[in-house]
Amino acid sequence: MSEDARIRLLIVDDEQNIRKLCMKIGESLGFSCSESESAEDALGRLETTVPDLILVDLRMAQMSGLEFLETVKKHSPRTEVAIITGYGSIDNAVQAMKLGAYDYITKPFRLEEMKLILQRMAQKVRLVLENRSLRERVSTEMGGIIGASKEIQDVLVLIDRLKDTRTPVLISGESGTGKELVARAIHYRGPLAKRPFVAVDCGSLVPTLIESELFGHEKGAFTGAIRSKDGLFQAANGGTIFLDEVGELPLDLQAKLLRVLQEKEVRPVGSNQKVKVDVRVMAATNRDLEAAYKAGTFRKDLYFRLNVVTVHLPALRDRRSDIPDLAQWFLNRYAPTQPITISTAAMKCLRAYDWPGNVRELENCIERAVALGNQQLIDVSDLPPGIQSLSAPAEALADKPLHLASFTDLEDIERLTIERVFEQVNGDKTLAGQLLGISRATLYRKLKRYRIGMKTSAAAASSAPQVAPNIVH
Repeated sequence: MSEDARIRLLIVDDEQNIRKLCMKIGESLGFSCSESESAEDALGRLETTVPDLILVDLRMAQMSGLEFLETVKKHSPRTEVAIITGYGSIDNAVQAMKLGAYDYITKPFRLEEMKLILQRMAQKVRLVLENRSLRERVSTEMGGIIGASKEIQDVLVLIDRLKDTRTPVLISGESGTGKELVARAIHYRGPLAKRPFVAVDCGSLVPTLIESELFGHEKGAFTGAIRSKDGLFQAANGGTIFLDEVGELPLDLQAKLLRVLQEKEVRPVGSNQKVKVDVRVMAATNRDLEAAYKAGTFRKDLYFRLNVVTVHLPALRDRRSDIPDLAQWFLNRYAPTQPITISTAAMKCLRAYDWPGNVRELENCIERAVALGNQQLIDVSDLPPGIQSLSAPAEALADKPLHLASFTDLEDIERLTIERVFEQVNGDKTLAGQLLGISRATLYRKLKRYRIGMKTSAAAASSAPQVAPNIVH
């Protein structure tokens, strides 16, 4: 094992004999060991080198072991700390564990006991590092596409099937859902991974220069063409070109693009010569291209050429169960060294919000909260105002009091309560169940029983009490 890969152990004790003994045990386990005779000296070391494990004496001259433990956990939460002392007591042990200590060891200790504790601490550190590395590797391999919902898992299955093909792919979905991430995941997980990946935002290209940008031009082909230039198709030769918002291309360019896809060659502007190109084409759109070609604004033949396989990305509001995982992913990105948690109330807000900007908007929200909020906890007050307003559906219901005298029995009260909560969380059944304090299965039975979330039949409407319930369709 290399020096850099070895577990780093720091022993902090004002008794030299204890330090030497612990260092001997640590070295026998293959650890890289260092020592400090005071908590103040040890904290100074933490400024340059963060150890994986620390053994610290409970009672020292100035700063106690518990004070030192609390400081270390704020500075380096992933460091495992064990308290050693000759003054064992239940109170001290409880306090140490509350502050994040891994264990509490009393003097005199047996060598095998100390060795076993250090081995367990090291094992925990290694497991945490391995799991973190695995999560990062899997997320990177899948292009950062995060989620356990059925909707996103179906997308991941398609990516896995398409990665080894050269089939044209059309990726559909609202803005901000991650269409380019899907294209990159297909490209970089397949045999073309080491070849070029060229992303083109068709909606941002200058109309008069689109052809030149895509297919290149010869010197003097138009005013300002002072030298010949390859187009983006030539730049992607041998790899993948991703045409984002392909529906924004004008009709005349659509015809030229179709010809390139069919003939696998481009003709630079101002040239009589054709240039062979071998590229895999993926395209994306937030428009309904089928409706567009029926309306005459998109070529039907180009639509079918691009739409060999369609990957549809669901809107974030349609996979709310993925929001906690996505939020944690962005927290890890924008606060990689500072562990930050999201309060339960704040997470309820995130799950209740509709996210018109989808995953991109969630990312911006988390980045903002990390920059402006508390460095340890993101709470409701750290969220944008429009999301804060969803903070407490139960409190929102209190603003609309139920007039119990208006109802004939408890079933009417229960029905309206469920309707109000269901409406407040925008139909999120999981969140509705949590707020109502009932299981998902029970919620489904009651939704079916009271016909909430579906169109009410005339018969049901005629038997309803004389109030106007807010049915969610």
